[in-house]
Amino acid sequence: LDELNRNLTKLIDPKLPRGLGAALGRAGEMFGALRSAGLKPKVVNRAPVQEVVKTGDDATLDGLPILTCWPDDGGPYITLPTVITRDPVTGGRNVGMYRLQVYDERTLGMHWQLHKGGAEHQRLAQEKGRDQIPVAVSLGGDPAVIWSGSAPLPPGIDEFLLAGWLRGKPVELVGCVSQPLEVPAHAEIVIEGYVDPTESRIEGPFGDHTGFYTPPDDYPVLHITAVTHRRDAIYPTTVVGKPPMEDYWMGKATERLFLPLMKLFLGEIVDVNMPAPGVFHNLIFVSIDKRYPGHARKVINGLWGLGLMSLTKTIVIFDADVDVQNEDEAFFHLFGNVDWSRDVIIQDGMVDALDHASYHFAFGGKIGIDATRKLPAEGYTRGWPTPVGMSEEIRERVTRRWSMYGFE
Repeated sequence: LDELNRNLTKLIDPKLPRGLGAALGRAGEMFGALRSAGLKPKVVNRAPVQEVVKTGDDATLDGLPILTCWPDDGGPYITLPTVITRDPVTGGRNVGMYRLQVYDERTLGMHWQLHKGGAEHQRLAQEKGRDQIPVAVSLGGDPAVIWSGSAPLPPGIDEFLLAGWLRGKPVELVGCVSQPLEVPAHAEIVIEGYVDPTESRIEGPFGDHTGFYTPPDDYPVLHITAVTHRRDAIYPTTVVGKPPMEDYWMGKATERLFLPLMKLFLGEIVDVNMPAPGVFHNLIFVSIDKRYPGHARKVINGLWGLGLMSLTKTIVIFDADVDVQNEDEAFFHLFGNVDWSRDVIIQDGMVDALDHASYHFAFGGKIGIDATRKLPAEGYTRGWPTPVGMSEEIRERVTRRWSMYGFE
C-alpha cells in the first residue's frame, strides 16, 4: 500500500518536472499508468466465469453457500459483491459494493444507500421513466477488482480503471448472457438481473460494520435472469460487525490509496488515519502543515466538501509533527490542545445512511476539532508550552552505556 501510495503521489504531482531527465521520467510514469489502465478495460469473447451458464428456470441461487452472519439478520446475505450498473442517461459504468439479502432463489434485496452510485442510477431511471435497470453482481476474482467496488471515486469515473492501474494491466471483461453489461471475466460467479426502479421491499435487519443492526427499510429488488460461474467456483464472503473486522482493512487500503488525492485538493495535509472504532465515517485524524490562522478550520470545511468525506461526523486536525497513526499520541494532543469552547465547529449536514445516532435519516450533527498549536493571531496570547522531552545528547549517552547498566 505504501508503494502504491508513493506511485500515485508521483503520478498526480501537479508540479512540472525540471530538466529533461525528470520530464522523461514523468512521461514514462504517465504512459505506464495509461497502459496499465488501458484507457478502458479489455473486452474478451470467452471467460472462465461463463464455463457454466444457467438461464431461464435454472437461473437460481441454489447451491451457493450464502451466509446468515448474525442471529437477528433478516436472512442470508451476499456480503462481498461487485455490483455493476450503467447510468441510464450517459451510459457510464458504476461499480459498487452493496450487500444483497436473499428473499428467495430468484430475488435479492439491493441495499444501495442514498449517497451511492447505484441509488443515483435508480433516481435517474425513475426520472426517465425506465422500467428496468440492468444489474450484474460479480463474486470473487482479482482482489483489486473486488476492492475497487468500495473505492470512493467521483461520479463518472470507472472503478475498473482504478483496478487496472492497481493490477498493472487492464481488467478483462466479458459480456453478460442476459443483460447489456460487462462483468469481470475472471470472477468466480456472476448473478445477472434487473431492478425495477419503482419496486421496493423491506430489507434488513443486518448486523453491519457499525457494530449495530441496521434496521429494516425499503430498498429495491433484484430479479435474477441468469447465473454463470466457473466449473470449480469458490464463493467469496466476509462477515462485518463491531470493528475491527475484515472490512476495516479494506477501509485502511482506501485510506492509504486515496491520501494522495486528498493532498491534491488540500495540499497542506500530511497524513490521515481513520481509527477502527470510528467505522470509517465517524472519525478521521488529519495532520497538516499549519501556516496561518484558521488553517485547521479551512481543512475541516474542505474535507466536508470533498466527495464522501462529506459524511464524516468527526474531523480532528493536528500539527504536522503528530503521528496520527499512533492513536495514543493523537489522543494525547487532542485532549491537551483543545479549548472546547473555542476550538470546535459544530454544524448539521449529511451523515452516513447507517448512522443510527442522527435524529433524522442521513442528516445530523457533525463536529470539527482544531487540536493544533494555537497562534497569537488566533487569539492565543499566553505562549504555547514546550513539550517535555529528553535531549538528543542524553539519549545518545544512555544508548552507549546501555550494556554498562546491565541491559543487553
